[in-house]
Amino acid sequence: MIIYPAIDIKNGVCVRLKMGDMDQATEYGDPADMAALWQRQGAEYLHVVDLDAAFAGEFSNRDTVAGILKVLAIPMQLGGGVRTMEDIEERLELGIRRVIIGTAAIENPKMVAQAAAKYPGRIAAGIDAKNGRVATRGWASETGEDPVALALRMKNAGIDTVIYTDISRDGMMTGPNIEGVRRMVEATGMNIIASGGMSASEDVKNILETGAGGVIIGKALYAGTIDLKEAIGMGAAGQC
Repeated sequence: MIIYPAIDIKNGVCVRLKMGDMDQATEYGDPADMAALWQRQGAEYLHVVDLDAAFAGEFSNRDTVAGILKVLAIPMQLGGGVRTMEDIEERLELGIRRVIIGTAAIENPKMVAQAAAKYPGRIAAGIDAKNGRVATRGWASETGEDPVALALRMKNAGIDTVIYTDISRDGMMTGPNIEGVRRMVEATGMNIIASGGMSASEDVKNILETGAGGVIIGKALYAGTIDLKEAIGMGAAGQC
């Protein structure tokens, strides 16, 4: 299981939000500095979200993302504001290893299938759930969509990786939605990367037991309640 340290960008700064609320942001400085720190601590892959793009749809943090890539020798996946093939291509050309499509997974499934066919293995679906239903547009718009049903449609479109986030737990350090992750893993057979609520090493163990392929850790790393090296060791041991 891969451990993904998370970096969320707002106005060029690394932040952590509570339940996706842009008005509840804690700042942690230069995103490139944080990326370098997680890399030094053994991270194998970095998870980055452009929050401004997620809400506004414009890649205004492009230079900040480019700055992160300059300090990295590990791959990086990026989400936020990916609506068109041009958006995908711009991010891939910049050096992003995997592009995460969120809102467009519901609003433009034909584009998702096109992207999956053109860039196999480099497109992931970001499925964000609130009260058991998918939310889009930077978590601001709730739908009646079942997350598993959406994941299965993404699988049929050629997507093999899903970043599954429980919004109500994101940034709250209340523990992940284990049952939601397990259901996603068992119902889809996809590479599920769990996100939201990680608070302690026990949470890493519990996610590992669901069969998920990865877990994203944000606030718990910044608050120091999860040690990245320890979490990476647990993930590696689970793959043996």
